[in-house]
Amino acid sequence: MHMMEPVTFERDTEVVLIPDGYTITALAGTRGHITQVLGRHWTVQLDTGRLVRVSADDAEAIGKDTDAPEAEEVEDVEVDAELVWERLRGCFDPEIPVNIVDLGLIYRLNVTDTEAGGKWVQVEMTLTAPGCGMGQVLADDVDATIRRIPGVEKVEVDLVFDPPWSPDLMTEEARLELGMF
Repeated sequence: MHMMEPVTFERDTEVVLIPDGYTITALAGTRGHITQVLGRHWTVQLDTGRLVRVSADDAEAIGKDTDAPEAEEVEDVEVDAELVWERLRGCFDPEIPVNIVDLGLIYRLNVTDTEAGGKWVQVEMTLTAPGCGMGQVLADDVDATIRRIPGVEKVEVDLVFDPPWSPDLMTEEARLELGMF
């Protein structure tokens, strides 16, 4: 969702600079505008012009609801690749209003049983550009999203750059959303 809603940080809050990927503190009283809400994060353009990402865990700092999208989960969910793909559609690059699955950033996803009876999820993913400062941030989002699924015991996320990402990997819906036809 795209917007330009004004916000003021109500407390000192750790945010991630976009596209650098560095964590900084937005001090209480810092003003800006929400530019989009994607997945569990808000993208805010500060009055300084810098873009930052605010996590759902810190939503109340900008006056937003902190309810996680997975709040409806139940413990007896069947963990399989289809469920993981579905959940990953809730992960977004903060600069692109399309989820990482439809962007074609997930190259491989494997779900196997662990000896303890849980699930081990392995993901191979890439970035739209190898030098993207948000790479580790996106990989951490993938890891955290998968770990929120009840029954997942172990997660492994690997960033790879071979083959290089190209717009050809995007779904038709993603290309339409971005006006790439």
